[in-house]
Amino acid sequence: MGMAVNGGRADEIAGAQWVKATASDAIGECVELASVNESDVAVRNSRFPQGPALVFTRAEFTAFLHGAGEGEFNGLTV
Repeated sequence: MGMAVNGGRADEIAGAQWVKATASDAIGECVELASVNESDVAVRNSRFPQGPALVFTRAEFTAFLHGAGEGEFNGLTV
């Protein structure tokens, strides 16, 4: 897969296969993820597929998923 630049256009990440959660709503209110290479994960807003992608190392993203699973960010959604 192509190089991904943090903040670069999401639609320019070569070979990215964007995935969204099945829990996303029907009007496209979701975050999409793509494996960029062996060490990085990209995140984009599905409503703006040409917009910027945030690129995280797998270790960073794993830490985020762990925190989300533990409920550390629940206060942000109420």
